[in-house]
Amino acid sequence: MRRVFRSLLILLFAAVLALSGAVLWWLHAPMPLRLQPGNQVADLEIEYGTTANGVAEAVVASGADVPVLWLQTWFRFSGQARLIKAGSYELLPGTTPRKLLSMLVRGEETLQNITLVEGWTFRQVRDALQKAEQLTPDTVALSPETIMEKLGKPGIHPEGRFFPDTYTYAKGSSDLALLRRAARAMDRRLDAAWSLRSADSPLKSPEQALILASIVEKETGKTSDRAQIGGVFSNRLRIGMPLQTDPTVIYGLGAQFDGNLRKRDLQMDTPYNTYTRTGLPPTPIAMPGKAALLAAVQPAPTKALYFVSRGDGSSEFSDNLDGHNRAVNKYIRGR
Repeated sequence: MRRVFRSLLILLFAAVLALSGAVLWWLHAPMPLRLQPGNQVADLEIEYGTTANGVAEAVVASGADVPVLWLQTWFRFSGQARLIKAGSYELLPGTTPRKLLSMLVRGEETLQNITLVEGWTFRQVRDALQKAEQLTPDTVALSPETIMEKLGKPGIHPEGRFFPDTYTYAKGSSDLALLRRAARAMDRRLDAAWSLRSADSPLKSPEQALILASIVEKETGKTSDRAQIGGVFSNRLRIGMPLQTDPTVIYGLGAQFDGNLRKRDLQMDTPYNTYTRTGLPPTPIAMPGKAALLAAVQPAPTKALYFVSRGDGSSEFSDNLDGHNRAVNKYIRGR
């Protein structure tokens, strides 16, 4: 009897070892994937509130050729089923059940990215959002005013309110959520820059700093000139001299601008014409980056009141009109 009992124990122990070995092998073996023609990966979407069993079913439905019951059992017995995060994932060839669970628990979503470029207008930002891959276009039918209301900024003009940077997002994310992140980033950057403003700055508020920074951004052709350009505009503001900057005029012309800025355009009075009006325009004209924000609040100490493009991206600075006219003759008129 004892021999029979001992034999049964040995058989049971061997069966347990064999089962354990099989389980370990399965956990570390790549899951076969049923991929659509032309696809290199299988897309997996996990909705919020999905149970562990539902996650296993979604994995199999996405293309993993494994028994759903096995995955459900693995998720439950791992002790991590409740840690699985919703999101968009990609199942790559070679993914094992163990790697799969680790990816889901860590929330290693498949991310896309979009770059908002320094100097872009809000119109250009919206165009980029509409073209972004797998970004839900929730704002496509909304007016700029409605978008700002949804962002918690009612009555605020959208121009220049979003920080230019590269933003990552999960597939299926809302473009409104991305704009909210960019708006908060600009708020933080602007607050940080304003706290560093020079004691003799002519700017009276962060709003004015943002407007001037947008002008500096559009006027700067060479990075090393940015602070000097900020200095020229600060000097003009300090003495009440018109800023006389073409980018603001162009912005004020809107759809009327055909690519050529003419004398009559400079004489057409709009709130953004800094030839016909003194002071800053009513809103930013583009998105300034960090360097432009700093150039607006910490301009280079200079006596210059004028600058003109040399034609290579850099600028020639002058302290007086005579010097400026000579620079214009040299670099613009070729005299």
